[in-house]
Formats: sequence, C-alpha cells, structure tokens
Amino acid sequence: MASSAHPSFPSRSFGGNLGKLPDRSLGGTFGASTSQHQRENQRLERERERLEKERLEREEQNQLTEEQREEIKEAFMLFDLDKDQKIDYHELKVAMKALGFDLPKSEILSILQTNGAPSEPSNPNAPYQSRLLLPFAQFQTVMSQKILARDPREEIMRAFELFDEGGKGKINLQDLRRVARELGEGLEEDELVAMIDEFDLDGDGAINREEFLGICLQ
Repeated sequence: MASSAHPSFPSRSFGGNLGKLPDRSLGGTFGASTSQHQRENQRLERERERLEKERLEREEQNQLTEEQREEIKEAFMLFDLDKDQKIDYHELKVAMKALGFDLPKSEILSILQTNGAPSEPSNPNAPYQSRLLLPFAQFQTVMSQKILARDPREEIMRAFELFDEGGKGKINLQDLRRVARELGEGLEEDELVAMIDEFDLDGDGAINREEFLGICLQ
C-alpha cells in the first residue's frame, strides 16, 4: 500500500531572507551628495554676484573726478560725529544734503534698509534698541551712483545759487565781488565788469540763469 505521507519540502527560513533585502543606503548617499553639490553651486553663484557688484562699484567710482570723490569723503567724515566709520539716519540726511541731495525721509530709510547694517550695543547687559548704520564704503557707492545719475544742469544751477545772494535769479556785479573776495581771487573792478559785459546777452547788467547755463555748457 502506497504511503499517504506527503513528500517533505526543504525548510525555508524567511527570517534569514529578510536580512538580504536590497541595500538602499546608496540612494541616501546620492541624495546627500546632490544636496551638497547644489549648496556649493549656490555659494559660488553668490560669490560671483558679489565680485561683479564690487567691480561695477569700482567702475562707478572711477567715473567720478578726484574732486567729487574727495567731496564724498569730506561729507562723510564731517557728519560721522563719533568717528566710527558709520553714520545713522540723521547723519546720512545732512551728509547727503551737503552734497546737494535733499531727499525725503522714505528714500533715506530705503537707502539704510538696502545698504545699512544693524548697530551693536556697547553694553550687552543694558536694554538696547538696534538701529541701521551706513558704513563709509556703502556711502561711497550710494553717492557715486547718485552723482553720476544727476543731470549736469542741476549741478550748474547749484553753483548759480551760490553766486546769486538773496535768490534774485541773477548774478550782478556785487555778487561777483563777494564771491571773488570769498575765494581769495584778487580781481580788479574792471575785470569783474568785463565778465558781466561778456556774458550779459540781454544787456540788463547781470547774468541770469540761462546765460549762466550757457557759460558753463559751452
């Protein structure tokens, strides 16, 4: 009689097979490597942008005359009252005004927010409210951009106002005497009269704005 027992099958240890699942650690390593590569590319891009910005700033400052660069430096040093090579809102406002830029509060705050850096407390244990300060290098950059963007006619009109005492709209012989005296120029009376006669196109004995503009632009 045939045996009814089923043939035995080899025993399979499922627990042992679990230890042979595919190793997925390579995927994690690849992801970490990609992320690191992206961060490095971002760092290099930021560095390129910084260098390009510095190059453009140098080009702008090189377009200024030596006199203009010196005026920017003098204005900053004059109003940097605590001599820390940084100026706050009020110091920036008067420094820019001295250079011929009387800007509203909103524009000055925008300059500080874009280019300024937070101040640091002198005593870390005392209550302190941070404020934005503009370093000298950033002040140079901002003022270089504004001077280069300024219409030369505005500069000429500023000079006209220095001659035109009292805002008459004209420069007369008395104005020329005063300016020559202030500048230490030893000009004779007939020389001053000749200057008026040469440029006084409408024959009123004075130089108006249009005539002064023509003198400076010719």
